[in-house]
Amino acid sequence: MTRTMEQTAPRTAPPSRLGGLWRRWRGLGIAAAVLAAFAALSAVRAFTGQNPLTDSGTVQATLAFAVPIAMAGLGGLWAERAGIVNIGLEGMMVFGTWFGAYAAWVTGDPWLGLAAGVLGGVFGGLIHALATVTFGVDHIVSGVAINILAVGAMRYLSILFFQEAPGGGASQSPQLPGFPRISLPFVADVLGPLQQQRIFLVSDLAGLVIGLTTGMSVITLLAILLVPASYLILWKTPFGLRLRSCGENPDAAESLGVPVYRYKYLAVLVSGGLAGLGGVFLAMVASNIYQEGQTNGRGYIGLAAMIFGNWRPGGLAMGAGLFGYTDALQVRGATAAVHALLLLIAIALVAAAVVQWLRGRRTAAVVALALAVVLGVWFAFTDTLPRELVTYSPHIATLLVMALATQRLRAPAAVGRQWRPRGGS
Repeated sequence: MTRTMEQTAPRTAPPSRLGGLWRRWRGLGIAAAVLAAFAALSAVRAFTGQNPLTDSGTVQATLAFAVPIAMAGLGGLWAERAGIVNIGLEGMMVFGTWFGAYAAWVTGDPWLGLAAGVLGGVFGGLIHALATVTFGVDHIVSGVAINILAVGAMRYLSILFFQEAPGGGASQSPQLPGFPRISLPFVADVLGPLQQQRIFLVSDLAGLVIGLTTGMSVITLLAILLVPASYLILWKTPFGLRLRSCGENPDAAESLGVPVYRYKYLAVLVSGGLAGLGGVFLAMVASNIYQEGQTNGRGYIGLAAMIFGNWRPGGLAMGAGLFGYTDALQVRGATAAVHALLLLIAIALVAAAVVQWLRGRRTAAVVALALAVVLGVWFAFTDTLPRELVTYSPHIATLLVMALATQRLRAPAAVGRQWRPRGGS
């Protein structure tokens, strides 16, 4: 009898093997979802004739808008994985824009401007770490204070240093030197004609490749590489495991000998440096001048991208790309292309309704399908969108994504917690 039961009992794979299979299938599922989304976008482009949806210019503009959002979000990821909420990312980006612009203007060297901008963001991170880690100030209060301080202090410094400079003013710097740009040879020449033929999926892929390999700033390439680098550091090294343990259970981390204060400080300093890098990008890559209000809420949108990505670098990058894409369309003046996105969103909602129905969530499926019908009718009976709606489409996309993503989120367990060592020091 015992032998029969052993023979008929289901064999389970070792946990490590199951984990590996789960990660492999999960990665394939994400890749399939991304490919399906791109194919749907290509189909909408072919159906509506709105070529700006996938041309190389839109891809390049998307990168320009996504990079500062991604850097702010990556900064928030580092801080919150260590248990520190960093609402002050907006102010740290402001520090990065001003200090980067000032150093580049004084020295004429963009690389010194990059170093100064990153250090400016680190300075903002140091203030936040002192307030939250050492003195136990509420994380939100400290972050808001940094945002207010950064705007006022940089206005004062602009009046002090830029107002009398040729081409400068109380709210802007003179012209700044730029960073070199790189391109892969012959790519645009070979794929350019293919992009112009407007073949379904093929031309769209050509536009994507041209946009990613032509005229890319070296700072853009650096920012892209920082996303997988952060994943490798935080998830594949003992250092990253210790840092993340400070955001999950600092008491347990302390009991195992992890210097929790040191890791929290380091995480917030890195967070500020990444936000400062995003500020340098705005002042010296996206434009060639510092201007007051240049960040325009991108620190907050970066936090939204981080939450959308469930506190992981890959999801964060996709969120930043989504927000950057909607921003790129409206800035390029492609109002008809933004109108065509109504059809794309309707398709996405139909797919979501099918998934929810198969999972047994009937109410959610019906609501998603109803919204898809409304957007489909809106698209069918209109030719354009109100200008105000197009202008604020990135912020609307942020709100929609946050509303749809809240059900699957899992923040670090101890994020925002005021922590003190058990000894009380």
